[in-house]
Amino acid sequence: MARAENKSEAGGTAHVVAALAKALREEQQLSQEQLGKKIGYTASAVSAMETCAQPASDQMLVKLEEVIGGGMGVFQEARKWMLLEKYPKRFRGFADMEAGAITLCSYEALVVDGLFQTEPYARALIGGSYPPVSEQKREELVEARLARRRLFDRDPAPMIELILEESVLRRPFGSWEILHGQLRSLAEDARRDNVCVQVLPMDRGLRGTYAGDRGPMKLVETAEHEHVVYMEIEDQGILITDPAEVSQLAHRYAKIRAQALSPDDSLSLIERLAGEER
Repeated sequence: MARAENKSEAGGTAHVVAALAKALREEQQLSQEQLGKKIGYTASAVSAMETCAQPASDQMLVKLEEVIGGGMGVFQEARKWMLLEKYPKRFRGFADMEAGAITLCSYEALVVDGLFQTEPYARALIGGSYPPVSEQKREELVEARLARRRLFDRDPAPMIELILEESVLRRPFGSWEILHGQLRSLAEDARRDNVCVQVLPMDRGLRGTYAGDRGPMKLVETAEHEHVVYMEIEDQGILITDPAEVSQLAHRYAKIRAQALSPDDSLSLIERLAGEER
């Protein structure tokens, strides 16, 4: 059932990759088993890739480029588009914008931002979501989410800001060990020169003002120096480009940032929570 669903959901890039891989394999007179041995996969995995029952993973594309690519770079180029197709439809348009961002500022109120998630945290979060997805779809979503972390090391490096509600740091998914691992990873990311992480304390409302009541958002400065805001509400992706609306949301984000703990105090809190025993 899952593989039939994959065939129907596979995007155009997956079908092009499948057809090209099959044509090049046959041109080089390789059986599926022979190709599988060369790239480190079973014959059934090669067959599933060629029929789109299981589209090629990023790792498989790398191996296909090495073994049958012939120096054309087609499978290498396909990696970007295959990853985009693995994202939920609501996120695909924004994913490319995020990857090319000059500045990315995010406020998250429920979970650790996807860009910062560890593999175990992402797997537990996606696997426990509703409606449930197949194991294979879960792994595709995890792979695509982890690929977003390339942004941290991009040259030129973008400026990345993240504001998290304190409750996010205390909410486990899967196990306390997974949460502690996520917090340790978050602390490491916060020490990057191009990253700033701040925490909005749980008791902020006791001071009479709280700017985060409207929910999460992402502010982006694109490579063309345009400013946009992206938000997700119940599986719906909303991209705001109107300058007046973007300006208003940017002001709200600035207020949230002003109400958050300083970067140093935020890091200290994250490190303390990461070390708590359960």
